[in-house]
Amino acid sequence: MKVCIMRHGEAGFSASSDSGRSLTSRGIKQSQQAAQWLKQLNYQFDLGLVSPYLRAQQTFAELTSQLVVSHVESNNILVPSGDPSKIVNLLAMLSSTGVNNVIVVSHLPLVGYLVNELCPEISHPMFTTAAIACIDLSLDIVGKLEWFHQVE
Repeated sequence: MKVCIMRHGEAGFSASSDSGRSLTSRGIKQSQQAAQWLKQLNYQFDLGLVSPYLRAQQTFAELTSQLVVSHVESNNILVPSGDPSKIVNLLAMLSSTGVNNVIVVSHLPLVGYLVNELCPEISHPMFTTAAIACIDLSLDIVGKLEWFHQVE
């Protein structure tokens, strides 16, 4: 299974709650650039797993304007304080059902913890906004970091 883990694009701070923070114009542009980059690599996803927070949903909307994502699920385990082991368990279950390509759109610090949970031999990557890590996940849920991409 290929798992792309993406941090949302740049978000503003003027919102009544953290979950309601929206992308800035720069965050929209970053998300579009990430989508274009994945499109150039011919990525298509069986599933998108997305945080319910507004900025992650907006980032995902920009991705799907250029990429094929067959199915999407918003999941409360993908919030900033989410437990990476729960996501690993979900990915293991999905892998056993034949899902081959997944994109996860979430937040700091979770995205770094998730990469480290899947690839314990590497240290937490520094996810700038709209950065993406691609992990090749074996059947026994051991990950190998294939690449890490940051938009400008």
